[in-house]
Amino acid sequence: MLNLIKAVSRFLSTYTSLFVIACAVIAFFIPTLFGWVHGNTSSIILGIIMLSMGLTITMDDVRNLMKRPADIFLGAVAQYTIMPLVAFTLTKIFGLDPYLAIGIILVGCCPGGVSSNVMSFLAKGDVTYSVSMTMASTLLAPLMTPLLVLWLADTSIEVNAVGMFLNILYVTVFPIAIGFTCNYFFGKRAGFKEFQANMPAVSVIGLALIVGGVIVTVRPQLLTNGMGLIALVLAVVFLHNALGYVLGYSVGRLFKFNTAKKRTISIEVGVQNAGMATVLAGAFFANPENLALHPEAALCVVPCAISCAYHSISGTILAGIYAHMDKKKVQA
Repeated sequence: MLNLIKAVSRFLSTYTSLFVIACAVIAFFIPTLFGWVHGNTSSIILGIIMLSMGLTITMDDVRNLMKRPADIFLGAVAQYTIMPLVAFTLTKIFGLDPYLAIGIILVGCCPGGVSSNVMSFLAKGDVTYSVSMTMASTLLAPLMTPLLVLWLADTSIEVNAVGMFLNILYVTVFPIAIGFTCNYFFGKRAGFKEFQANMPAVSVIGLALIVGGVIVTVRPQLLTNGMGLIALVLAVVFLHNALGYVLGYSVGRLFKFNTAKKRTISIEVGVQNAGMATVLAGAFFANPENLALHPEAALCVVPCAISCAYHSISGTILAGIYAHMDKKKVQA
């Protein structure tokens, strides 16, 4: 049984993007399977994902965070300036509907994605720096995300910054703290290590459930607007993500980081916690009360859901390209 669980965990960790996309397709054609994933349920699932992140954090990670304040500060500044401002600029260039725009802005204002650490490892990046950056940006999220969304959102959309602050605190910071505490006290026990090893698979399943629930919510809008809407959002998500990679790498070059750290900051800036953005979009903009007044509010979760899958795919591809560059150097 344990071997089967390990095999499933490895499969899901390896094929995260395909699994998320498959669940999204199933949710579109069989919405009853994912109709229960909304509201508080989505928040609980995100909390479990963040708990799994906390379970991987060690005292060494915390010490590294304290040892490299300048690098971490620079990474946090890059995280919370590049992606929010690029998102805002793209919404203006493409003339997006205010609710589509808030979806892209939410993705841009969220912290680095949980999977970015694995991608940095695959890219031969600085994994310690990656973990420290993800920790720092996530811990700053309760303050930075609501403030940035409040600043950048269209004035016609009401933003509950205080509610968003509390929501992020409850579903991200608290679960991470609980996971870290458990790891601190029980991390050396064999049984706990087995449990810990399977948490990435739990995160993948959680992310897939959140995306599936979102697809059910936006299904009427997708049926009404068709491929034109999907193509438009894909174009914006692609540019947002790609510019994050390029500008993140450029920051590393500007401050003369070594190759490993340049790759890491590139991935950390480009890969966002779109799962968090999806939950926030559903909780504060595409909630039943707002949808009753503004049915078009459902559009805000479309960019978030697409980003969930796309950031995983592009990050994995970029990591492979970085790793291949190293192989070519060795062969040369």
